[in-house]
Amino acid sequence: MPCSGDIKQKNFVVAICGASGALYGLRLLKALLERNTRIYLIISRAGHQVLAHETGYSGEPFHTFLADRGVIISDGSELIPIDENDFFTPPASGSFRHDGMIICPCTMGTLAAVASGTAGNLIHRAADVCLKEKRPLILVPRETPLSTLHMENMLKAARAGATILPAMPSFYGKPASIEDLADTVIARILDHLDVAHDLVKPWGLP
Repeated sequence: MPCSGDIKQKNFVVAICGASGALYGLRLLKALLERNTRIYLIISRAGHQVLAHETGYSGEPFHTFLADRGVIISDGSELIPIDENDFFTPPASGSFRHDGMIICPCTMGTLAAVASGTAGNLIHRAADVCLKEKRPLILVPRETPLSTLHMENMLKAARAGATILPAMPSFYGKPASIEDLADTVIARILDHLDVAHDLVKPWGLP
């Protein structure tokens, strides 16, 4: 549910990469934009391609695309799309303070770039900034099976300060739709960002 405007606005960087599972990124945006947030959105070129394949996105303004899918941007929220090659933008600098970055879904290539500290695009650079400034960085890999290199890169990123939160949905809440199933992952992301939500009932509560 959308939150009231008297709650302090939070700023997040959200990146959507080219892994299968674009729905996770869209459900994350929906959850955040309903809760008084400013989102700096970075979608990779491959991310655009996967969005087109999995969701029918045809390149229209992203605000329009989200609205057509029932995403409500609350009065206290703002969506700021940024090109993946624009390094002259706030998330590229450590002087820009925000409340965390989420790469959802995260490809193994992006994971490798984050783990090695390279900055081939703005997603990599913004993630590197989070690690050096010790801000929350959540990586949501969506791949199976995992190679030794994948697991080693996850360990490297985790040791550097990232949270590895794989897109592994839970079933104990008996989700009734694909969206509900995806939201079991989004709920865990929001938990780690300290964002209140009612997506999933905590285990053991009535």
